[in-house]
Amino acid sequence: MIPIIDPSDRARLDAILSRDATFSDEVDQAVASILLDVRKRGDAALQELSERFDGVRPDPIRVPVEELEAASDALDPELRQILKDAEANIRQFHARQVQNSWFTDDGDGVLLGQRVVAMDRVGLYVPGGTAFYPSSLLMNAIPAQEAGVEEIHLVSPPKEGGRPHPLVLATAHLLGLEHVYGVGGAQAVGALAYGTESVASVDKIVGPGNAYVAAAKKQVFGRVDIDSVAGPSEIGILADATADPEYVAADLLSQAEHDERASAILVTPHHDLAEAVQEHVERMVPSLPRKKTIETALASYGACIVTEDMEEAIDIMNELAVEHLEIITEDDWSIMTRIRHAGAIFLGPYSSEPVGDYFAGPNHVLPTGGTARYASALSVDDFIRKQSIISYTKERLAETGPSIATLADAEDLQGHAEAIRVRLRRFAEESGDSEPESMTVSVTQSVDAKNK
Repeated sequence: MIPIIDPSDRARLDAILSRDATFSDEVDQAVASILLDVRKRGDAALQELSERFDGVRPDPIRVPVEELEAASDALDPELRQILKDAEANIRQFHARQVQNSWFTDDGDGVLLGQRVVAMDRVGLYVPGGTAFYPSSLLMNAIPAQEAGVEEIHLVSPPKEGGRPHPLVLATAHLLGLEHVYGVGGAQAVGALAYGTESVASVDKIVGPGNAYVAAAKKQVFGRVDIDSVAGPSEIGILADATADPEYVAADLLSQAEHDERASAILVTPHHDLAEAVQEHVERMVPSLPRKKTIETALASYGACIVTEDMEEAIDIMNELAVEHLEIITEDDWSIMTRIRHAGAIFLGPYSSEPVGDYFAGPNHVLPTGGTARYASALSVDDFIRKQSIISYTKERLAETGPSIATLADAEDLQGHAEAIRVRLRRFAEESGDSEPESMTVSVTQSVDAKNK
């Protein structure tokens, strides 16, 4: 079910490495048509598209606050407390990421600095297809709140009655969100990007979704910012002989159940461990509700890779740059320092990947498809802007102005140079000094000199 291979099987490795967020021409064209329709017809398009794709017509599109309160009141008390505990952990972790503006005195009364400003309005997409993800709502909303975003607008596919799943509504209320809309798919992304009569346009769209949602986010990027174009989920487990094969097998399956294109990989120098994991996988899969999804994922993108030694195993993991990386070895911390590429790292036999998905605090929105080589987990940083601040004085400009103008001349941007020289000439006039040559070079003279 999950094959045991060695690193020389490049065909298998290349198949795993080729998983990225690309879309067929059919998906791209369908999404482009949907986005155009939403942009032109607004709410009418949202309602008709929801009726076509979700079988319900949201009316009104925005969920009344009273319904959010009712969903929260109906929430199972035990589940409510678990959500609150998870929220507290996630909020505490992300509060540590908050950055402050800073300024420095550069002498002569010159101040330089960086101002940190939160985005005004962001949009969150919460899936609602075959499963419901209050955890995704927590992970996307909390860093935005900690960043100081004033308005958070939530979209999620409508179910019976034209409303998102009650658990999504209840979680939104627990987080204090009021802008909630019963609309999903590419049309929801279009509404957030362009705005409609009911849905406000936002500055950034975050959150996972199916291929149509991901393609829509990709197409509206530039109009708005997005978190990423996420591909299928993935897990890599780096293990030695000390690892419990049943734990390893269970953790591999925890990601394989997400999607038929999900990837689940064990890399180990120990063939006996690989065989034991393979046996546990075959025993566990038949009892899982998502059996067919798991079997398809493991057949295409699963593997137990047996290496010559741990050095080779680490090299392979760095090449794969997986979304979730578990390290279950005798010396987890030492090996962790040699991992360069991974979205999130889970150390030891008790740091199972779902601990990070739901409860520990770090964000579970992570780079996929090898993008961990350059991308990071969703964080407070994704919801802020950093503005450079420059406050020059007359004295500093008098000192550095000639150099600035000369650099502008070197780039053949005489307008830039003149913007500095007009001030330098004024300084000279005010002081009664004769103007040095560097202050009196005109645009015409510069052009003539260049032509010669």
